[in-house]
Amino acid sequence: MAELEGVNLPFVPIGGVDALRSPAAKPTVKTKSLFEELLENEISNLKFSGHAKSRLISKNIDITASEIVRLENAVDKAAAKGARDSLIMLDDKAFIVSVQNRTVVTMMQKGQMEDNVITNIDSAVFA
Repeated sequence: MAELEGVNLPFVPIGGVDALRSPAAKPTVKTKSLFEELLENEISNLKFSGHAKSRLISKNIDITASEIVRLENAVDKAAAKGARDSLIMLDDKAFIVSVQNRTVVTMMQKGQMEDNVITNIDSAVFA
């Protein structure tokens, strides 16, 4: 019976036990391909629906890079709690986000909320 590092092997590997002891046989850490990195980055980024983009333009709403980061963190928190559709309040802005798709569906500023009623959400995050 073959032995490797004090363990009896129930088989003899192709190339013998010495092949298993060689440095080439040790598992290596696989680096991510460019495609894997791009895919992972795209999945983690927050997207804006066409409707949300048109609201930004028509209502003349500015969003800073730091607000985007806060919004992404709020979406991460909502996802960790199992939320699907969330109202995210960020200072004086309200975002309705499809958490699973990481997509801002619509957004508005505080003074633009009609009737102050938000429907079809299952969670709210105050960021």
